[in-house]
Amino acid sequence: MSSHLHSVLREQVLEAAAHGRTLRPHGSGSKDFLAQTLSGTPLDMRGAQGVIAYEPSELFITAHAGTRLAEVEALLAAHNQMLAFEPPHFGPHATLGGALAAGLSGPRRISAGSLRDFVLGVTLMDGQGRVLRFGGQVMKNVAGFDVSRLIAGSFGTLGLILEVTLKVLPRPPAEQTRVLALDEAHALSALREWGAQPLPLSATLWHDGRLAVRLSGAEPALAAAVRIVGGEPLAADEAAALWQSVREQRHPFFSGDAPLWRVALPPMAPALALEGRPLVEWNGMQRWLRSDIDADALRHAVRALGGHATLFRGGRAVDRALGVFEPLAPEVMAVHRRLKQAFDPSGVFSPGRLYAEL
Repeated sequence: MSSHLHSVLREQVLEAAAHGRTLRPHGSGSKDFLAQTLSGTPLDMRGAQGVIAYEPSELFITAHAGTRLAEVEALLAAHNQMLAFEPPHFGPHATLGGALAAGLSGPRRISAGSLRDFVLGVTLMDGQGRVLRFGGQVMKNVAGFDVSRLIAGSFGTLGLILEVTLKVLPRPPAEQTRVLALDEAHALSALREWGAQPLPLSATLWHDGRLAVRLSGAEPALAAAVRIVGGEPLAADEAAALWQSVREQRHPFFSGDAPLWRVALPPMAPALALEGRPLVEWNGMQRWLRSDIDADALRHAVRALGGHATLFRGGRAVDRALGVFEPLAPEVMAVHRRLKQAFDPSGVFSPGRLYAEL
């Protein structure tokens, strides 16, 4: 990022802090739908574009936050590498900084890990206009948090993401998707059984009586896994379209106006006995539910199973006072407040994006 752009951003941050105004870090806006409230003047970060460093042999890439995700992925693909957590774009101009701020991961999450697991370093401008670097030259706050990973999922509430360094991985030598006809209970049982074995599962999807399982790795490993998983093969182009549609929420399940709930559950949790249309990912750890069910009743049922729920889409059609994100326990909210105070003491960045208290 040029020193001029640094200076411009710093001036805007300091002016907002001095006059009690608020700012909202903004890339392409592809994830603006996921918010309790959107407030503050949009601060366009797309002027900060370009890859700073990429070392295929060292498996890392550093880029400005406004760099398009598609550009990063194309560069990696040219070297047969990938962002293994398969971040959703939700739009053609999605940015790297926006992906980090949202902290979302795609179908490969079950085998590769989450976005947070791949964050090596972050350069951030805080609410006092200071440029802070975390990661390679580690700067810890007094609580000892791994700050670079803390920024994942912070939705721009702690500062401006300027640069991001991510670990990358080689693309698997082979992939195959198998499809089985199973009801939800039997699909969850099969996924639990397979999850306890050293199988090369890289994505799973259950919807409407059909379980799709993606296998990734060396050909001999895939052949051995197929003998265990069974099912019918899905053509490579159809499989690619399927996983893309799930990652980008273009699958037919995601159409419609009913509120869309994202439910995180332990892998051993049974099928949700709730009214609505379900879709299951991540070996049962991520469930989607299209439902007009009362939010309190849904969250109570999910908590009883050891999980939590986010009102992912359609929230403006229901009472948003119920909260888009899972309500936090008082002690957890206290930690969030201390973090907000440390990074953004004047409350400049994205007030209320996650919770009214922040």
